Amino acid sequence: MFGHLLDLVLPPRCPGCGATVAGQGRFCAPCWSRLRLLAPPWCAGCNLPFAFDRGPDALCGACLADPPDHAGVRAAVAYGEVARTVALRLKYGGRPFYAATMAALMVRHVPPGATLLVPVPLHRRRLWSRGYNQAGLIAAALARRARLPVTMHALERHRATPPLRDRSARERRATVAGAFRVTPHGREVVRGASLVLVDDVYTSGATAAACVQVLRAAGAASVTILAWARVIEGPSD
Repeated sequence: MFGHLLDLVLPPRCPGCGATVAGQGRFCAPCWSRLRLLAPPWCAGCNLPFAFDRGPDALCGACLADPPDHAGVRAAVAYGEVARTVALRLKYGGRPFYAATMAALMVRHVPPGATLLVPVPLHRRRLWSRGYNQAGLIAAALARRARLPVTMHALERHRATPPLRDRSARERRATVAGAFRVTPHGREVVRGASLVLVDDVYTSGATAAACVQVLRAAGAASVTILAWARVIEGPSD
């Protein structure tokens, strides 16, 4: 009842463009048509979309050359104008309720057998300045939809790092190297767990890889990366 009253006072708006829509968290038709939903066929190792179906066990060239330590990189949508707008409005625009919008499209990619959700953490100084961790909000919303437990304190970014945008893939890896560690609480809960590492945007994978490394070293059975949007140049051949 409260939700219906809220809709009367503040009509629901499209997360992508702000147009009035029928319900909270829904996209208008033009913005929805510009979202590229990600799904198979994709690489069995990193979930990079393929241009055509090559079979359920097919690997892309990168995974054949260097098998990843993670159990896949899944994302609801490809990074584009609408996906970027939603991510930025959650991250910097003071719209924490967009996390539920993201989670609604991400939940279909939660892998079977997952036992625990872990968000990519912010350094405490950035958390204080922003007021919340956008990955934590998404993970909490996803936990409710997937009916899985979530821990906000298993992983910490103990060293502040500068923004990674405009840096090369090699520079990104060097910047985040050693920036994350598993907490004492984390060592108790991640050992033997099938983890889902939750983030808003997957770009080069440097941040996620640094998190996966310490989680696996702490005894996690597997770590699947799950993001709202993934930067994809184009389907792999």
